[in-house]
Amino acid sequence: MWGEIMKEDLEKMNFEELYTKLEEVTTKLEGDNLNLDESIELFEKGMEISKKCNEKLEKAEKKISILLKDGEEVKEENFEAEE
Repeated sequence: MWGEIMKEDLEKMNFEELYTKLEEVTTKLEGDNLNLDESIELFEKGMEISKKCNEKLEKAEKKISILLKDGEEVKEENFEAEE
């Protein structure tokens, strides 16, 4: 069923593609009448996709920084979102 999505495929996907796949898995788990084995397989695939989404988000967070010019010195600060 979802076995055709290999780990190598997940590596090549961008965040949006991964998120779409995760939504598909969630919809299938919520709506279809799957047997136990199919449900477990889909859940495991969803967990893999979720982990990859999280990795991509963490990587993006690390890249986000603000460069502030302080006189002649340029310093880098980590980005903190305002709530």
